[in-house]
Amino acid sequence: MFSKKQAAPQQPPRTQTRSSMSAAPGFSILGADTAIKGDISAASDLHIDGRIEGDITCTSLVQGETSEIIGAVKVQNAKLAGITRGTIDAGELVILRTAQILGDVHYEALTIEPGAQVDGRFSVRGAYVLEPSLEMEGSGERLLTLGSDAA
Repeated sequence: MFSKKQAAPQQPPRTQTRSSMSAAPGFSILGADTAIKGDISAASDLHIDGRIEGDITCTSLVQGETSEIIGAVKVQNAKLAGITRGTIDAGELVILRTAQILGDVHYEALTIEPGAQVDGRFSVRGAYVLEPSLEMEGSGERLLTLGSDAA
């Protein structure tokens, strides 16, 4: 009536190796009680609610309303809602209504909500810039021509 079933052999728990951990995309959160002095470089996406004094480089950045970043920001995608003091270089940038930015902004795509404050210059990545060209034949005058800085 009661029979003993043979228990399945126990396998040791699997642990992730360094290569399998780096292959999976990650997400890091720095809470409101976090303060960091130093540069941050991350292969993962970041959500920052604390205070950072240093440059930030990552794939995607979400900055909370209570956050303050003092330093350059270089990202592919960013949603900024807090205070940023420094240059921003982003592919797709969304500046939310609570954001305060003090610094120049370089972008490919830009959205700014009404109420956002920006004190700096905007420039589009790959925009045309004025470059000196060769002299016009026989005139001795130099010309300015439009050219792409992406070349």
